[in-house]
Amino acid sequence: MKRAFLLTMLPAMALATTGASMADTVRGSERDKKFFQSVEGEWVGPGEIVAGKYKGTKFNCNFTGTTPASKVGMTLDGGCRVGVFTQKMSATVEQTSARTYKGVFLDGAAGKGLDIVSGNVVDARKVVFTLNRNQLKGVMQARMADGNSMNVTVSVRVDDQLVPVIGVSLKRVDDTAVGTIARK
Repeated sequence: MKRAFLLTMLPAMALATTGASMADTVRGSERDKKFFQSVEGEWVGPGEIVAGKYKGTKFNCNFTGTTPASKVGMTLDGGCRVGVFTQKMSATVEQTSARTYKGVFLDGAAGKGLDIVSGNVVDARKVVFTLNRNQLKGVMQARMADGNSMNVTVSVRVDDQLVPVIGVSLKRVDDTAVGTIARK
């Protein structure tokens, strides 16, 4: 009797488990969309190279954040300036499965940039992406301090440690609505 009851309950339990993971995926996807939408708009701010050959180099960046119409992800496009020299900068990431993202920084590892080989939205304020170019492995983390401030850190793996090499502090400079408050 107990065995027959368990056999009839297995499909229902499997369906309930699948439903829970599907609900988690939907909630995660909505959370991810909200994070990326919070990056939409115009951003400016200073940055600094904090390790390596060019340690101490300061620069200023301007970016436009956009999100694709039919996918979950974002593009930050713009450039960073050191003195009179400007370097074009861009990063594009898109969701490739329910739990990860892929994309490119600049033109990807095939060119002069980096590949974004995985990543996830940690919570409503933070995203972490794994970066790769040949033997260079690293991580980019973007954290929204509030609706109008974003800090970006790029770290590279040296031996078994992640070493921060670039830090950028961006401020929103447009009228994009954040939550229920529109910045003027």
